[in-house]
Amino acid sequence: MKVLIAPDKFKGTLSAAEAASAMADGVLRVYPDAQVQLLPMADGGEGTLEAALAAGAAEHTDRVVGPLDREVTASWAMFERPDRKTAVIETARASGLLLTEPSVQSALAAHSYGSGQLIEAALNAGATEIVLGVGGSAMTDGGSGALRALGLSIYNDGGAEVLLGGAALATAELLDASGLDPRLAEIVIRIAADVANPLYGPDGAAHVFGEQKGADAVSRRLLDEALQHWAQLLLQATGRDVNVAGAGAAGGFPSGFMALADARVERGFEVVADLLGLDAALAGADLVLTGEGSLDRQSEFGKVPLSVAGRAHARGIPAVVVAGQISLAPGKLAEYGVHAAASLVEAARSEEQAMAHAARYVTLATQHALEGA
Repeated sequence: MKVLIAPDKFKGTLSAAEAASAMADGVLRVYPDAQVQLLPMADGGEGTLEAALAAGAAEHTDRVVGPLDREVTASWAMFERPDRKTAVIETARASGLLLTEPSVQSALAAHSYGSGQLIEAALNAGATEIVLGVGGSAMTDGGSGALRALGLSIYNDGGAEVLLGGAALATAELLDASGLDPRLAEIVIRIAADVANPLYGPDGAAHVFGEQKGADAVSRRLLDEALQHWAQLLLQATGRDVNVAGAGAAGGFPSGFMALADARVERGFEVVADLLGLDAALAGADLVLTGEGSLDRQSEFGKVPLSVAGRAHARGIPAVVVAGQISLAPGKLAEYGVHAAASLVEAARSEEQAMAHAARYVTLATQHALEGA
């Protein structure tokens, strides 16, 4: 029997690679002769870089400017294949919310300059394609900071360069892309995001995501107006309307790249599945295991377990799900092709024990799920 194990992380307890290893132990308790393949997954957000490294990408590390100007060390990864060199970058590593103390001031000032420096590093390393995971961002700057690291100049009406950060965009009057790195026109940038928010407006980046970055009602309005102004400048410079679905992800990060480079927003899971070769791995499997920390209503919106199960089901392969907690009914799970499921909380008989000894109970829950299937 060939078993493919392709979970997401169990947030707060286990990385996807650690969860996959613990699941493998459970599989071998039930099927000791099984051939097990581990393929840790992600949905384009946190954990995407770790999944790439687990799949064999080479790790690179650079010192870059953080979201509030303090230098930080940020890792990224590169797959070197015969037909392409694909860089994998999480903007959170250089411009993430965890690198700040959320406040009104930080929400207004945070920028994506360091993410642009990582893109430049990938270009210098010969990348022909860049995958950007954009979850957990600190900035609401429309990707302007990253583009400035790549050579874009933004001037105010006095002819001086505007400050970095989302709020400063309100003072911008002219974009000069003459110094923009020409290699941006030669590569494909795939932005992994599962939100459909536009750049600005009531459902835009500032109003929907600004509060978690520290912005109050007044500063959210200021940032929204700045993003609207940014969109107008991009429209004037390129003829491209960037107030479209998905452009509001990560503080509007995609918008500048959609206008000034060959960038597109794609569903996070689909990008990662393609990157890691999920379909090829499924082709030889007799059974698939997947999982994440909590299997709930949010799991139905492009999260790893039900997406993996759906792909397995389409190929006639039974799928088993292991999760920290499961709140979806068995009938709902069956709609996605889930053959059996088990939770850590049930195996441990308490949430506290499940969290404290997650790997142990992932193994036990996997065993229970397979024995009950």
